[in-house]
Amino acid sequence: MKKTASRRSFLGAGLALPAAGWTAPAAPPAADQGVKLTYRTLGKTGVKVTSLSFGCMTTSDQSVIERAADLGIIHFDTARAYQNGNNERMVGVALKGKRKQVVISSKTMAKTREEASAHLDTSLKELGTDYLDIWYLHSRSTPEEVTDELLEVQRAAKQAGKIRFAGVSTHFNMDRMLDHLVKRGQTDVVLTTYNFSMRNIAASGQGGRANDLTAAIQRARQAGMGIVAMKALAGGVARVGRGDRLYGADPEALKKILGTRGGALAAIKWTLRNQSVDTAIVCMADHDQLDENLRAMAEPYTPQDERILESLMVAIGPVYCRMCGACNGVCDKGVPVPDMLRFLSYAEGYGQFAMARERYLELPERVRDIRCADCGSCSVDCPNDVRVRERIAHAQELFA
Repeated sequence: MKKTASRRSFLGAGLALPAAGWTAPAAPPAADQGVKLTYRTLGKTGVKVTSLSFGCMTTSDQSVIERAADLGIIHFDTARAYQNGNNERMVGVALKGKRKQVVISSKTMAKTREEASAHLDTSLKELGTDYLDIWYLHSRSTPEEVTDELLEVQRAAKQAGKIRFAGVSTHFNMDRMLDHLVKRGQTDVVLTTYNFSMRNIAASGQGGRANDLTAAIQRARQAGMGIVAMKALAGGVARVGRGDRLYGADPEALKKILGTRGGALAAIKWTLRNQSVDTAIVCMADHDQLDENLRAMAEPYTPQDERILESLMVAIGPVYCRMCGACNGVCDKGVPVPDMLRFLSYAEGYGQFAMARERYLELPERVRDIRCADCGSCSVDCPNDVRVRERIAHAQELFA
């Protein structure tokens, strides 16, 4: 397979043994020999996946997905909303002929039974498959958003053979959502935000209880739930300086403080240190990113990694929302604080301005009309010292 000239080759042990019943891919090209894969079981599903999974959201070059599958990466994640639906189609083409070797997940942001059912059928058509391995109710921040109606759609889809496992993804209030989903007992897999910035979250603000996401992940995994981590790179900021277009920022300044060599690798290794995490989905836009990320499965987390992440935290601390819930999700005027800051990270961290603006335009018109600059002071007092007013004002200017 043709590879970019800058792509690295690796030294190390040979390929790890794959899961039983899984068809091994063809031997990789010589330059890729030595890539070491590690496997974990996805909760009570019994499905074995590589501890690093492929997030397809930012990928436009299908050859990166094809090569990842050839190397033995098992799990590939997409969504109905990515790239206006085109992402699913590309993923389907890239994995054509490998369907039985891989695990494919997709997501719906639907709020009703009819919309969710339609989204699932469209996802299957675009991906060119008869079933999804995991189908997520996407971006659910409160228990109320995981309705009985939507859970029934998932149950019916299982019975019809359209999905193997029911999932829920959550960006916000993650610890509470995990506990709630365990209690409901109808979710097989949870896709949750989890990264190095969340180890020292100040407080959740909900009844004064401290946010302990790591403990919540451990409880959910002990209950048999499959745990998939996302946002391992803390909003993509560890990728800044690689040539992505930066919106409203000084590229050189950001590159100097955030483009720390090894930052992305250290961030992924930190997430995978938690043995209750079955796999981490990481967006990979090019072959260089794939090469670097693969190392996270074979290399231990080191004191040098810790120093790198400490430096990154100093840089991103004032701008990256930990999704802890201390602000209760909205300001006094009704601005959804974590959502707005997440949209900004899509644009600045991942270089996905179109998707970020699309998510912004889905907000109610009355919310889009609010301007932080019109307020004399901000009602949000972030315990993690994020410059909330400044960041949201920037997002409003950028997306409106």
